[in-house]
Amino acid sequence: MLNEVFPLTDDNRIIPNPQNMTELEQYIQSYFGVVDTEDLKTIVSLFTSTTIKKGEYLLKTGKRCDKLSFVQSGFLRIFAATEEKEVTQWISTKGYFTIDLSSFVFDTPSRWSIQALVDTELYSITKEDYKKIGDVVPKWRELEKLFLVRCFTILEDRIFSHLSMTAEERYNLFFAYNRELLNQVPLQYIASMLGMTPETFSRIRKKQLA
Repeated sequence: MLNEVFPLTDDNRIIPNPQNMTELEQYIQSYFGVVDTEDLKTIVSLFTSTTIKKGEYLLKTGKRCDKLSFVQSGFLRIFAATEEKEVTQWISTKGYFTIDLSSFVFDTPSRWSIQALVDTELYSITKEDYKKIGDVVPKWRELEKLFLVRCFTILEDRIFSHLSMTAEERYNLFFAYNRELLNQVPLQYIASMLGMTPETFSRIRKKQLA
């Protein structure tokens, strides 16, 4: 009778109902796959809620990334500075995770800086606590592998779009899913993220608004 009310895994562990999950639990399940209720509560307990003010840094180039964060509210810009310009890799919004994955996994200096564009609230877990998950969640290594595969899939999709789409197609695709950024983030950051000059971005935007 239990599985008629609460779905169960093959080993009779309860699968959480999305309608009953907290915001952070939904984020974790979304990125790491199906985690039963007990394990999900354990993972969530290792996260802390933090706020960084506009202009402050979550991470700076050259430092080691020692936490993984989910954006609860606000915007984080992930970027790197070259001799000629700043390159925006991504802008994390509500529900997205933010991390320099290479630095976090391999304990190397970060290539990227992560800066708050507005006051931003985060759910964060330190690397030390992240390592503890494998000791208390039996299937964590398997779930972690799925998470890394999702990361590389997202990266592949971005590379494909840059190689196969025109600048206007990339613009249209991005704003189909991120329209809220248009009036809240400096447009040169978005242009950089989409792999185009501010001039090209401005031309496309004027055409779309016409």
